[in-house]
Amino acid sequence: MKNIKLLALLLIALIGFNACDQEDDLVFTAQAPVEGIIFSNSFLDEYILTPTASSNLGERFTWQNANYGVPTNTTYELENSILGDFTDATTVGTTDGNELAVTIGNLLTFAEAAGLDNDPDTDLPNTGMLYFRVKAFIGTEGLPTYSATQELNVVLPEEVIGGGGAFEVASWGVVGSGYNNWGAFADGKFYTTATPGVIVSYVNLLDGEIKFRENNTWDSSLGDANNDGILDGDNDNNIAVTAGDYKITIDTNDNSYTLEPFSWGVVGSGYNDWGGAGPDAKFYYDYTTDTFKVGVQLLDGEIKFRMNNAWDVALGDATGDGVLDTDADNNIASTAGHYLITINLNDNSYTIEESNVYGVVGSGFNDWGGAGPDASLTEVQPGVWFAENITLLDGEIKFRQNNTWDVSYGDATGDNILDTDADNNIASEAGNYVISIDFNDAEGIKYSIGKR
Repeated sequence: MKNIKLLALLLIALIGFNACDQEDDLVFTAQAPVEGIIFSNSFLDEYILTPTASSNLGERFTWQNANYGVPTNTTYELENSILGDFTDATTVGTTDGNELAVTIGNLLTFAEAAGLDNDPDTDLPNTGMLYFRVKAFIGTEGLPTYSATQELNVVLPEEVIGGGGAFEVASWGVVGSGYNNWGAFADGKFYTTATPGVIVSYVNLLDGEIKFRENNTWDSSLGDANNDGILDGDNDNNIAVTAGDYKITIDTNDNSYTLEPFSWGVVGSGYNDWGGAGPDAKFYYDYTTDTFKVGVQLLDGEIKFRMNNAWDVALGDATGDGVLDTDADNNIASTAGHYLITINLNDNSYTIEESNVYGVVGSGFNDWGGAGPDASLTEVQPGVWFAENITLLDGEIKFRQNNTWDVSYGDATGDNILDTDADNNIASEAGNYVISIDFNDAEGIKYSIGKR
């Protein structure tokens, strides 16, 4: 019996050795992938590059595996080209995985090498294309294959030095039940003016009370206990206000102040059926250029600009010379699309430029776009988008570009930094809100949704 068992074991061993010998005779041959490499991430229409956000993620390139037909260790290199044909290719990074991240700082370096500049005093362009591709190979450069070239449209916002010859954010702000529920979010900003000691704020108020405080704290605050137009630090000095858009001016030299209705907006068949289909598209103040701006989706038609949603003061362009006037027949022709409109009330000049517009979309606003256009935000300074008096519902929202899903942002982790991750909707609660997005923040794309 023992002999039979030993014989069986010998037979199993011989079969095993023979099988190993046969496997050693097999030869696996890799072949270059026919389809190359395919990117699996979504790309933005444009990439805004600011030095203050250099450490932020610019883009995370991801791709599918290169299929060589057999299991093999594959190396991937992300390449950049200034010329676009990759005769000047440089390696951005190397990995054996399926992704490589590039920071805004990296993109700025490539942009500068491509001859782009954010200095308004030079003749160099501040927009252009950067070119990337992924190279895959096995061993040491064996069977190299490439992805298609991916173009990134980059924008370097023009550098603003010393307010660009304009003004600065003042230390004072608007606080109260009439603006931010006594500090539930940042106070309404004041800005310096050409007159020393005189500051101004353009703000939307609610029915309630306000006062003015310094540096978003209660260390120093002023109101008007006597309702005489002179600010004081007395108790019970809140200032009663009525809902609307206002210009608030404070002369810190004598503590006098004024509060007057003030807003400019877009009206016309090219926007709101001359006011019959809703309020005008509101302009917001840009202190860096001392101009007013609005990001808006226009229709084919005509527009003009009017003050305080009324016809007392309305401006158009009768001669098409880029200067606003009050002449008869001065409507401005509009073409359907997304635009940034800028008006300069110092010389009545204006521009209407095609531009991306970010907006609020979701069950918390417009039924994910089914109940009307998104709530537009305006780029009030380079990389900073803002809107106020936005009415939200209980539900979820996110931000998207140009009323489409090509570019959209949410917040998957609830850290007030926008991302493009899956399941990144932002919970919303019914109410009136001030909303902002800041692409310049060093920690990421910061956003604020302040309930009023």
